[in-house]
Amino acid sequence: MATSVFFNNFQNSMEQQLLEDLIIESIRLYGENMYYLPRTLNHKDELYGTDDISSYDEAILVELYIKNVDGFGGDGNFMSKFGLEIRDQVTFTIAKRVFDEEIGAGHGFLRPREGDCIYFPLNNKVFQIKYVDNKPIYYQLGALQVYDLTCELFEYSGETFNTGISQIDSIQTNLSLDLFDYGIQTETGGFMLATEDGNLIVNEDFNIETIDPTADNINIETEALNFMDFTERDPFSENGVY
Repeated sequence: MATSVFFNNFQNSMEQQLLEDLIIESIRLYGENMYYLPRTLNHKDELYGTDDISSYDEAILVELYIKNVDGFGGDGNFMSKFGLEIRDQVTFTIAKRVFDEEIGAGHGFLRPREGDCIYFPLNNKVFQIKYVDNKPIYYQLGALQVYDLTCELFEYSGETFNTGISQIDSIQTNLSLDLFDYGIQTETGGFMLATEDGNLIVNEDFNIETIDPTADNINIETEALNFMDFTERDPFSENGVY
């Protein structure tokens, strides 16, 4: 027996568009305004698929629905051997049509991308997209209307933020350990000033222990000098001879 020829539940475009309109309206009623931050890969490693100098140069305002009704998920806060780690996780829902019109059309994105970020103004945090589910609701009336974005709290590792929104760009200002962010430049904003020995001149704010309270750079350097002799060409050979 075949399905009834008098009912068509999966190819009625008018009903699909009506359902999509209702979903978009529901997100606008019960969701939150957030900023979508596309990631720019400036020096991608094709072997490992990573980029050490990624940048976020734009913030696009869109509406998203927060699926976590009981608070953040994930591993939460815990103390590891590397110190306190915060592994908050959240799932956002964005309408497919909204993404295509507001983000995809202008940037050539077919869908939200892992690695892009979401700025959540309600708690002033940035979350990075770890997984994009394009079938969270399986073919309602024969179409896909939304994406579910599984995100984790963003962990800064040298990325550049230049979105023009101070709350977002302050991530780099407060956490960057890059000398070029603390260097004394010329009046035209050109190359950093350096001493005759070639050492870059940085301002007094560049103190790793102050920027990262968990850093032990000075303690490690002090302890290393007590048990390792760096004067030899090869400290692991006899009398510096290979």
